[in-house]
Amino acid sequence: MGRMTDKRIAVLMGGRSSEREISLRTGQAVHQALLRRRYDVVAIDVGDRLYQDLKEQEIAIAFLSLHGLGGEDGLVQGFLETIGIPYTGSGVRASAVGMHKVMTKTLLAAHGIPVPSGTVIREGERPSLAKVLKKAKLQLPIVVKPVSQGSTIGVTIVRRATQWKEALAVAHRYDSEAMVEGYIPGHEATVSILGTAMNKAQVLPAIEIVAPEGFYDFSAKYQKGKTQYLCPAPLPPKVLQKIEELASRSYEILGCEGAARVDFRITPRGQPYVLEINTVPGMTATSLLPMAAAQAGIGYDDLVERILRSALDRAARCAQRAELESVS
Repeated sequence: MGRMTDKRIAVLMGGRSSEREISLRTGQAVHQALLRRRYDVVAIDVGDRLYQDLKEQEIAIAFLSLHGLGGEDGLVQGFLETIGIPYTGSGVRASAVGMHKVMTKTLLAAHGIPVPSGTVIREGERPSLAKVLKKAKLQLPIVVKPVSQGSTIGVTIVRRATQWKEALAVAHRYDSEAMVEGYIPGHEATVSILGTAMNKAQVLPAIEIVAPEGFYDFSAKYQKGKTQYLCPAPLPPKVLQKIEELASRSYEILGCEGAARVDFRITPRGQPYVLEINTVPGMTATSLLPMAAAQAGIGYDDLVERILRSALDRAARCAQRAELESVS
């Protein structure tokens, strides 16, 4: 099979978010895959000179491997729209909503998708734990996390009242808004989705995550051997069908494109709750999207090309719109 485009591609990676190191690993792996497929591709570590870098290198397409703030939240997507460079993955709106966990939950709940109940505490507010539990109708344990962070950064499971103040301070270190949710015991699972605006999205096999001490934190995610990944997830067929359906609906409700990953907690009785959606899933050696794709018979390099397709579709749509506007 030939290359899908002869235009020059930049893999945008690194950036300044707290997920910089993971982004560099994702970007390097994607860059190597595109080189193996003989694309004209360069890797760019995103900084203050991004506009100059793109112009000097004569970049025509951006492959986004940026995680976290500035890369996954609609900011770089809006910048690329402004300068007319098509990019992979979700657009500005889906990226912005997907990065903000409260916005995601609010939108999904409005469409009948089950999400954990909770509340938001802004920086400077220091309510007592008792007040928060009463207001949100929660009981310990609870989960406290920044509203706009990935990779489980700044997240604490509060099991005792003595942990409350520190958990809130940690979450506010990363975001001016902290989210408090009821802790859902049971299983953790994730469902990856691969699609474009032009084609129906493909739901990849679910993965069950069995983390040490039951908490899938940053070190459990990125240190090899710390966590078990069971793919396909050994969950009852009814539960699997339900989470696949919920993942697909969540992807559509937010208006995602390219690859996305929907994370779940599933109660011991089999009731799933959507925790969040990742619109630029990791593509490192330990990442879940490539693992799910492999289970579906899609190799790493093929997966990268499938994601690249979302940028080419975006370019085709823009060209179509421009043509229509010039006619009208």
